[in-house]
Amino acid sequence: MRVRAARLIEHGRPLVVEEVDLPEPADGEVVVDLAYGGVNPVDRYGALGRVAPDGPLPRTLGTEASGRVDGRPVLVRGHGLGTARDGLWAERAVVPEAALVAVPDGVALEAVAGMGVAGVTAWRAVTEKAQVTADDRVLVLGASGGVGSIAVSVARSLGATVWGQTASPDKADWVRGRGASEAVVADAGSLVEAARDLRPTVVLDPLGGSFSGAAVELLEPRGRLVLFGTSADPVGQVPLQQLYRKALTVLGYGGLIEPDEVLARHLGTALEAMREGRLEVMVDRVLPLDEVNRAFELLVARQVLGKLVLDLGG
Repeated sequence: MRVRAARLIEHGRPLVVEEVDLPEPADGEVVVDLAYGGVNPVDRYGALGRVAPDGPLPRTLGTEASGRVDGRPVLVRGHGLGTARDGLWAERAVVPEAALVAVPDGVALEAVAGMGVAGVTAWRAVTEKAQVTADDRVLVLGASGGVGSIAVSVARSLGATVWGQTASPDKADWVRGRGASEAVVADAGSLVEAARDLRPTVVLDPLGGSFSGAAVELLEPRGRLVLFGTSADPVGQVPLQQLYRKALTVLGYGGLIEPDEVLARHLGTALEAMREGRLEVMVDRVLPLDEVNRAFELLVARQVLGKLVLDLGG
């Protein structure tokens, strides 16, 4: 059987959508009819060779997707898909059976495609790392992004007061529409003044750089800072005196080092929360597979609100 797939031929070059032979599944593998593929920064880093530089070439990219196996809705992720072996941006894929996570009835596969990376990160950052409760005042940095927008919905569902930061005035209404009671329009230099009135007990930070230092300044004594990304800058300055004098806790979420079985367990919980309306994935747009390179361009230009997914046609 031949299927259309988005192929990485050479690092740093545009992906090529072409037909490839679908191999026969080995023991412990299944064929998935793929519906939608999530697009994440890690996929772009893979295309550039910054992630899995020694992965096989050519290969199909895509580290997460939704689809069906024998009619059953599933989320597919992990187990080297898209990095150490062919990934999921294709009409069908042969995957390890252990890479499947059952999807509850009534959950849209379009939104499920954003759960394997962004969804589980937001869920665990809010509930496990920060342990947010209704007594908390939460500032979500990068609230218009894939993880940040989901984190807003989770923290809101727990009863916390939630503010969402964005650098773009054009995105402020969208952030409020996700459930944030206030949209903080600020860069790293103006964040402290803009968000001072919140007096946050929790800051969720996917940005890094100078934003992390500003978060330390903002946090109330015994507050929690959860770091799960450095999209602004991997290096920044932190006011250490305030860090220890306020007895702050800094927590890092490192999903890339978690065992697949651990992530699958947390994904099951997060998908159930999604079914119950306690977690929301906002899909900005669905692009056809042929526009996979445009998807990367939109990520780089920060022109995505929430999640961007590919229609895999399966």
